[in-house]
Amino acid sequence: MRQTILFDLDDTLVHCNRYFFMVIDQFADWMADRFRREGLDPAEVRRVQAEIDIAGVQIVGFDSEHFPHSFVETYRHFAAQFGVKPSRDDEETVRRLGRSVYELETEPYPHMEETLDRLKEEGHELHLYTGGDPEIQRRKIDKFNLQRYFGSRIHIRRHKNADALEQIAASCGFDRGRTWMIGNSLRTDVIPALKAGIHAIHVQAETEWQYNIARVDVEPKGAFIRLKQLKDVPEAIAGYVRSRMVR
Repeated sequence: MRQTILFDLDDTLVHCNRYFFMVIDQFADWMADRFRREGLDPAEVRRVQAEIDIAGVQIVGFDSEHFPHSFVETYRHFAAQFGVKPSRDDEETVRRLGRSVYELETEPYPHMEETLDRLKEEGHELHLYTGGDPEIQRRKIDKFNLQRYFGSRIHIRRHKNADALEQIAASCGFDRGRTWMIGNSLRTDVIPALKAGIHAIHVQAETEWQYNIARVDVEPKGAFIRLKQLKDVPEAIAGYVRSRMVR
C-alpha cells in the first residue's frame, strides 16, 4: 500500500552533528588557550556554548549565523567573567571558526541510497523535510542528487516544529493514516509528527545534539517506532502496514 514518507536530512540521511562537534572542540581549545592564565577548562566552554546555542535556536530557529554567533557570545561571556575587555579581532576569529562548519564536506549516512532506492521502487511518495538555511541545505541536496528521490517535494524551514509540519501536512493534503516522519530528532521530527497524527520513526543518530533530545509525552495515534539503522526503515513501514491489513 502506497505511503507518504517524509525524511529529515541532517543526521538522518547525511552526517551533520559530527562536523559541528568537531568545530566546537576547536573553539573550546582556542578559548582555553586564549584564557590560559585564567585556567579556563574546555569542557566549561562547551557547556556554556551549548546553553547559548540552544537558547537561541528557540528564538531564531535554524539560522546559519546563529551558530557562529554563539561562539562570539560564549567568548564575551568568559571575557566578562574574567574581567577581560573583548577584542574585535578575537570575535571575528571565533565567528570565522563557527562559519567554517558550513564549508566541510558532508558524508551520507550508511545505507542512505539503498534505503531511498527501495522505498522509491516500492512506489511510495517521498518528501524531504529539513530545517536550516535554504542555500546550505540545497548544497547538500545537490551534492547527493536527492532530487531523484524527492523531486519538487522538498520542504526547508527555518523553524522546524509542530506548526511547520502541520502546515506542510495540510497544504499537501496528506492522508495522515498513511504518512510517516523519519528522523533522528525527538524534538523536531518525532514529537511534531505525533502531534500531527502521523506515524513516526526515530532513527538513532551517530552522535546527538542536546537540543534534539526531548521527552515524548504525546500519545501516538498510529505507529511510533525506534530504530538504530536507516536501512531498517523500509521493513519497519512494510511490517506495520501488513499488520494493519491483517486486522
